[in-house]
Amino acid sequence: MSSTSTPQAAGRSACSPSMPSFPSSSTPMFNMLQTAAEQMMIDQDFQAVFDTCNKGLQTVSSLEQDDLRYAEFKAGFCILGIQALAEMNRWPGVLSWVLQQYDQPEKIPAKVLQLCILLYSKVCEPAVMQDTARVWLHFPSNSTASGFRTVAELYLLHILVPLGHLEEARALVTGEIGSDTFTEDQRRTALEVVEEKERDMQEPENPASPETPAEPVTPRGTVIHKLEAMLVFLHRRVRFSGSGWLPLRRLFLAAVLLYMLFIRMDPALPSSFMWISKLLQLIKQMWNAMFAPYHQSKAL
Repeated sequence: MSSTSTPQAAGRSACSPSMPSFPSSSTPMFNMLQTAAEQMMIDQDFQAVFDTCNKGLQTVSSLEQDDLRYAEFKAGFCILGIQALAEMNRWPGVLSWVLQQYDQPEKIPAKVLQLCILLYSKVCEPAVMQDTARVWLHFPSNSTASGFRTVAELYLLHILVPLGHLEEARALVTGEIGSDTFTEDQRRTALEVVEEKERDMQEPENPASPETPAEPVTPRGTVIHKLEAMLVFLHRRVRFSGSGWLPLRRLFLAAVLLYMLFIRMDPALPSSFMWISKLLQLIKQMWNAMFAPYHQSKAL
């Protein structure tokens, strides 16, 4: 799947690196990182951002690799560089550029890999990240990384399931990675997502009526339908779940955020009204399912 529109990565606020305090010896690199962030957020000069990041990465290479500042600065420049490439619609070169900085897939930091997965999912090219993410997840030392579970979730939901690699998805959930990373409820929910995808793949497609021409399938429309199905699924889960609704509520809120992040509709456009109305209806249904019992008990 490909897209002709300029892709937005996981969101500018999410892509801006954190600014920890560093010793004065690293002030030049810190200032360079801050300059790149300002060029991104204020000037929106994306080529300047990318050039600054490349220059910063060359400077970072002069540090010892066991220095904690090395990893932090390098990840910060890479995150901003990925965002700049995406904004310039040069996303096809993102993965190769990142691999130039880290040499091997397993050395990529979790937060950088997460951003790459989201970017290629956004432009409907999840297969690009499949091998890199698989190698990263199966590298032993990465299992202790703070973002390991998030990478596993993104690999499952944004790569394996969309590509229809359901056997590998089941193996991920039920195997060593899933057992060590996900809770029992998370594994159950993940398997239900896989089973629902399998049912969708087995359903025969209805041919378009001659009187009603079929609507063209676009990457944007595909993402809308997938996210709408996810919201409906989460609504059913909350309605029929007794305990454990709080994690599902958080998962629903994340889906809503992804919906708005990935679609980025303009409410002023007439074509957006139907989807916004559906989203509002689903939110109301979720709200009633989660909080109506509470209000009824208080009324008693």
